[in-house]
Amino acid sequence: FSGADLADGSCAHPTIPDRVSPLLPANHVTMTKGTGLVHTAPAHGMEDYSVASHHQLPTDCLVDESGYFTEAAGPELKNKNVLEEGNEAVIKMLQAAGSLLKEEKYVHSYPYDWRTKKPIIIRASKQWFVNTADVKAAAQDVLKKVKVIPTSAVNRMLEMLDRRTFWCISRQRCWGVP
Repeated sequence: FSGADLADGSCAHPTIPDRVSPLLPANHVTMTKGTGLVHTAPAHGMEDYSVASHHQLPTDCLVDESGYFTEAAGPELKNKNVLEEGNEAVIKMLQAAGSLLKEEKYVHSYPYDWRTKKPIIIRASKQWFVNTADVKAAAQDVLKKVKVIPTSAVNRMLEMLDRRTFWCISRQRCWGVP
């Protein structure tokens, strides 16, 4: 059957009793990438965040700044590193619930921090969001005053600024922004 047959469906959460998750279409899920069915973690990736925003889902983040599960993840996972003992704990939880279909080693293609050489966990965090129209206008005005080489790049940058939907003033890296 096709994925469209699953539209408006739902599934039970494998480890949280009484939690039902909607089955949602997503443009980033294709026949050539993945298995056809994927979980959505709105706080851990741009595509997932976009799907969640479109469907007005919460973007709860269960991982803290240091890469450890928070209290909201539950007592079995709290204070466990998501890339280390957290993985093992989730596998044990799935086994206990009778929800683990298959387990195999997989080398994930995490993005890596070029300074520490460690995997980067993409996670949502509290930010200071500002009025988009004001920031967009100010950014475009300032860009027009910058000497850009080659000059042909200015229009491309102005167009990119015009398409921005979200603006966030943030310092996410402890060593600053390049």
